[in-house]
Amino acid sequence: MQIEVLKSKIHRVTVTGADLNYVGSITIDETLMEAANMIAGEKVHVVNLNNGERLETYIIPGVKDSGTITMNGPAARKVQKGDIIIIISYAWMDFDKAKSFQPSIIFPNSENNTLT
Repeated sequence: MQIEVLKSKIHRVTVTGADLNYVGSITIDETLMEAANMIAGEKVHVVNLNNGERLETYIIPGVKDSGTITMNGPAARKVQKGDIIIIISYAWMDFDKAKSFQPSIIFPNSENNTLT
């Protein structure tokens, strides 16, 4: 049996931009992606702490050490610049492996989205 479990989480980052006219996705600072064990094109859930919105999209890498978190495309209507969000990814795995699996969870500084 396989189950879906938490794989990675970037907890409480501040959105630095919202680009309605860009093809849909979320741009994430590549340093944060690496620390959270996330990759380009990976499906993520975005949870907006300011308004309760939840959405799914995929990752585009942003400039390393830039602190960039940009909502692109239609998601820019649900997440605005300055909002605090949580970015979550999940993975399917065998039930027995899931019992011992440790997700990658990072807690960046929400003022500038850097790792402290």
